[in-house]
Amino acid sequence: MNTLATKSYLKLPIFSLLMLCVLLLNSCAETPDKFFGVAVLNTNIVTDFATPRLAKHISDTTTEYPDIPSSKKNGDEAVSYLGNKILYMEKVVKDIKGLTENSSTKEIIKESLDLYAYVLPVYKNEYMAYAKLCDAKGSKEEKEAMSRKIEDKYAETFETKYISLMEKGKAYADKHNLNVKWD
Repeated sequence: MNTLATKSYLKLPIFSLLMLCVLLLNSCAETPDKFFGVAVLNTNIVTDFATPRLAKHISDTTTEYPDIPSSKKNGDEAVSYLGNKILYMEKVVKDIKGLTENSSTKEIIKESLDLYAYVLPVYKNEYMAYAKLCDAKGSKEEKEAMSRKIEDKYAETFETKYISLMEKGKAYADKHNLNVKWD
């Protein structure tokens, strides 16, 4: 029996198995569109961070209308709204951590996680205190003061982080020919 021929046949299955593993590993990587959606597009949930618009939205969840009985509130609407938003952001962070990291995604992943690491504690603490104040029907002056304090403390740094991530996201979208409209 020819040992050279036997060795060649042994190499063929090993090579095929190796190629199959490489293909499977590559198929685990998400498409550029999916990556962009998770790491960049999901930040839409925080675009109003440290703005009067977010404070108004939280406060508006507690609005009741005397002539509309169905608008009667339970007293926990703002906290519930914010809690759901926090849960969604925590899911997004988990999804970002599950993304495939390579030379074209590494910085975006890092900056996206950094952005969430910056805003999540503020949502959990300052904005949650604001939501509790709204649910407790705090005065307009108290709510404005708290909202202004959050904005003054966090808006500038948030904007810097957000703009940096968007710039990298735009470059990534261009590189991968993603159909993204930037307004």
